[in-house]
Amino acid sequence: MILTLTLNPSIDRTVELGAPLERGAVQRAVAAASEVAAGKGVNVTRVLTAAGVRSRAIVVSRDDDAFAALLAADGVDAVHVPVDAPVRTNLALTEADGTTTKVNEPGAPLDDRAVAAVLAAVSAHAASADWLVVAGSLPVGARPGLVVDVIAAARAARPGIRVAVDTSGAPLAAAVTAGGIDLAKPNDEELEELLGLTHGAIDGPGAAASAARALVGRGVGAVLLTLGGDGAILADGIALLRATPPPTVVRSTVGAGDASLAGWLIAHVRGDDAAGRLRQAVAHGSAAAAMPGTGFPTPDDADATRVDVETLDHAAAVAEPQEH
Repeated sequence: MILTLTLNPSIDRTVELGAPLERGAVQRAVAAASEVAAGKGVNVTRVLTAAGVRSRAIVVSRDDDAFAALLAADGVDAVHVPVDAPVRTNLALTEADGTTTKVNEPGAPLDDRAVAAVLAAVSAHAASADWLVVAGSLPVGARPGLVVDVIAAARAARPGIRVAVDTSGAPLAAAVTAGGIDLAKPNDEELEELLGLTHGAIDGPGAAASAARALVGRGVGAVLLTLGGDGAILADGIALLRATPPPTVVRSTVGAGDASLAGWLIAHVRGDDAAGRLRQAVAHGSAAAAMPGTGFPTPDDADATRVDVETLDHAAAVAEPQEH
């Protein structure tokens, strides 16, 4: 079983526009807005479940919240950790060419009682899990070290559990410094910030490969570096691979990174090698980007045979991107 944790869940509301977004203008949507219970860990659980991989989502939400009702209606296996405030709503405005503008509300703050309840839920459910996925942002005011505490609670309950982390900023830095991450899934901007690189330093396959290897050098078991339409890099102690996605008509990028992480885990569960895991990750990410709103692709949507994977030369990626 793969356990996911979403500390800052959301109701994702998506509005599709037929023309480019114009600031200050009045525009018509092409259809009624859609709403879905989401958040990065929840998104991963949805995609895993669609592939027949058992997954359970721990979410910070009252069980009588509108978010919980949406989640239950979709049959997601969820454990709710209640807080006083309602789950936030995130708005995504998607244009015909796939350009996505997001407006995210702040999440409900976590008091000491809620933090203790989160750690207790992780301890209780990690005991029967093979992986813990900690994904998404932290609510405003939450300690970056909370991610470290969550991982420690999971490992205390099940010492052999593997951990994947998909967050950014100070929480990601804290988790990397503490060590013990089996898989990290940053995008290029998140990895630039973590490594102290100038914005835009990861500007091609060589720089991306070097940055991914640098993170492995900090003790992360494997790095899945997602690059949007440019595919992804996978680096670990042995492999250094690049995947190129198939031609894709992008409708919305919301949830594509989460689908990529889920694709990697799906391939890992079925025993694929590093190239197979990367190929499935990119197939799932591309399939999600081709969907409106927050994408939750099924295996039928994500054809890994259409993804090209190449082995990169370690020697060609030795030059580190320029730091600040």
